[in-house]
Amino acid sequence: MTTFLNQPDYRHGTPERIGVLAVNLGTPDDPSTAAVRRYLAEFLWDPRIIEVPRPIWWLVLNLVILRFRPAKSAHAYQSIWTPEGSPLLLHSRALAAGLETTLASRLPGPVKVELAMTYGNPSIAAGLEKLRAAGARRILVLPLYPQYSATTTASIFDRISKELRRWRWLPELRFINQYHDEPAWIAAMAGSIRAHWQAQGRQDHLLFSFHGIPRRYLLNGDPYHCQCHQSARQVAEALGLARHEWSLSFQSRVGKEEWLRPYTDELLREYGKSGPRRITAVCPGFAVDCLETLEEIAIRNRDDFIAAGGESLDYVPCLNDSPDHVALLADLVARHCRGWPEAEPGYDPATRAEAGAAAAARAIELGAES
Repeated sequence: MTTFLNQPDYRHGTPERIGVLAVNLGTPDDPSTAAVRRYLAEFLWDPRIIEVPRPIWWLVLNLVILRFRPAKSAHAYQSIWTPEGSPLLLHSRALAAGLETTLASRLPGPVKVELAMTYGNPSIAAGLEKLRAAGARRILVLPLYPQYSATTTASIFDRISKELRRWRWLPELRFINQYHDEPAWIAAMAGSIRAHWQAQGRQDHLLFSFHGIPRRYLLNGDPYHCQCHQSARQVAEALGLARHEWSLSFQSRVGKEEWLRPYTDELLREYGKSGPRRITAVCPGFAVDCLETLEEIAIRNRDDFIAAGGESLDYVPCLNDSPDHVALLADLVARHCRGWPEAEPGYDPATRAEAGAAAAARAIELGAES
């Protein structure tokens, strides 16, 4: 039987607003082995991430992976951890704060943005509860993944639906699946690369590195592979690059199963031996910088490329909380909120407040608690 939360879902007269739940993947609470183990246990147990029968995967995860991988991953996290904490969490918070400020100036009615992580903290459940407490009767979910995959965006949906099973009065819910081909996002990516070249100098070749997934997921219908190729192609076209001036690869594979190819680490070692030997790398699948961009690409893969004979590899930071990124996400959110009262030009806060007060008074007359 479903267990509902004890506190009421609604109080008469409570001011209503739009809630935006911006969700990223997640991060350990700290770079210790114990914290990384807790994070990996939650992350890798998700059946959206590892599509293997649960009894078999439980044995592999608990008897092999969680015994050896946390210490290695903790060392990697320590190499990029800041005095303020996790780069992914810091950049995500700054992005969410910028988004809320920008939306407040663009939407006629009140809006609240909360950040959540699919794994770790702040959790999706905590983010939804904060939006409910703020009076968000309409919630838009913004997964911070330009390209859709069941391993990322669908995992967010699963966790939201699981949490909402505990709510008595559900909010009106909308969900942004992807924005990989949004013209503003393409322009922002191209502008970021162009600015990097102007500041650091242009290299011989541009490498788009996306997070990988098992090839089996593609064959079973996941659109991620196609959307990555479309994103890279459109950004390259915006930069005016010829086809031989750029390439695409996939990083961060785990295990022995075949993943999407070509693999970033193998491709860079090949480039180090036979050229091109001066590379600019960019990771358009990540909204903000994190372990996979700062440690895997900018440190580890760069070192492997140089060791194989490459001359230089520079990394273009993610869009993070740049003005262009905040603006394009605000436009995306505003467009998806159309039709909701707080997003319509005729919204009048004073009229809504009067109506709320009148509704509360009528409810009290009928016996509701004040």
